[in-house]
Amino acid sequence: MLNGVVISILVLIVLSLLRINVILALLAAAITAGLVSGLSLQETVETLVSGMGGQANTALSYILLGMFAAAVSMTGITELLVRRLLQFLKGKKGMLLLTIAAVASLSQNVVPVHIAFIPILIPPLLHLFDQLKIDRRGVASALTFGLKAPYIMVPAGYGLIFHGIIADEMTRNGMAVAVGDIPLAMLIPGLGMVVGLLVAIFFTYRRERGYASDSTNAWPGTPEQEEVHFSFRHGLTITAIIAAFGVQIVTQSLVLGALTGLTIMFVAGVVRLQDGDELANQGIRMMGMIAFVMLISSGYATILKETGAVDGLVAATAEVMGTNPLLIAIVFLAVGLLVTMGIGTSFGTVPILAALYVPLCTAAGFSPLATAALIGTAAAIGDAGSPVSDSTLGPTAGLNADGRHDHIWDTCVPTFIHYNIPLFIFGVIAALVL
Repeated sequence: MLNGVVISILVLIVLSLLRINVILALLAAAITAGLVSGLSLQETVETLVSGMGGQANTALSYILLGMFAAAVSMTGITELLVRRLLQFLKGKKGMLLLTIAAVASLSQNVVPVHIAFIPILIPPLLHLFDQLKIDRRGVASALTFGLKAPYIMVPAGYGLIFHGIIADEMTRNGMAVAVGDIPLAMLIPGLGMVVGLLVAIFFTYRRERGYASDSTNAWPGTPEQEEVHFSFRHGLTITAIIAAFGVQIVTQSLVLGALTGLTIMFVAGVVRLQDGDELANQGIRMMGMIAFVMLISSGYATILKETGAVDGLVAATAEVMGTNPLLIAIVFLAVGLLVTMGIGTSFGTVPILAALYVPLCTAAGFSPLATAALIGTAAAIGDAGSPVSDSTLGPTAGLNADGRHDHIWDTCVPTFIHYNIPLFIFGVIAALVL
């Protein structure tokens, strides 16, 4: 148990649950990981800082996306959306949450923009959520489902990338498997997430929940009483949104996409250049936290990798498992949960786990499909509920635009309960029946 991964993750979880700021909690976890793994304090900090550059592009992307979202909201186009939705969705809260989950799912496969849609779509809907007295924990659950389930089950967009990494790493480590077989292996774990989503929407968070108003944190474009009509300015705004997403998809760059959208809005006069300071302030207020968390989490992951803490954890557990398939499945998923909660990325966890899981699964008699299910589930299981994952940071950034949504208790804890627990159970089942 005296492993850098285990101890540092416990530090991260405990501090986060105590409502310590996630940046401070993450820094404490990173320093703990380094010290436990034998690094000096100075070496730990140097490794942390050197590893932060791995997410520099992502951090800049999120800040620019926040500015673009603020610019879109300033045009008033989101007021039109909210008013139309109010007309059709009164009394249909479950349908609204399922629609949000569907839109989020499209962002992973059909239009692979990942969390880029959240700062544009969600903050303007906060007023609608308040009107319907929707529990935002249900919205967070819907968003996280859409950000995770598609890449687990669907071989398109980010899902194809994830499945490709699993197939490549398994083949590289001596167990050949085709990319086309991975969706079958991940179907059962993915169904666990579907169950979790339905439970969250129709049972856990179905009751009404009111939120105290706070005008000081109102998001620009919050609907007022006056009527708003579609105008040429709104048409230019839609053009900017389409162009931003189009450039992002073509260039695979969130930075270029956001810059394109902002440039069109400034050049077309949709937003004044004099509003640049306000846009920057709004963008940083909404997305600055996620940007810094991603930077620090990259440094934290570097510490875990360079000290060999992850490899040591997997090797230590492998020594005591024997060849019992049920025990192996449980331990493997538990290790994956710990690693991914700390690193915050399913995609980056696969190569780490595959190198040690494949030989052990081969020795225990697991089929390639069962092994793929174990590796894929173990890599994905900690993404929901992790304080440092963009699958939780993204929903919080949108839902907390008015300062009334807590990252840990309103996003991480609900998504951990509703997705990690089903993923664990259904992942074990998949490993035993495939």
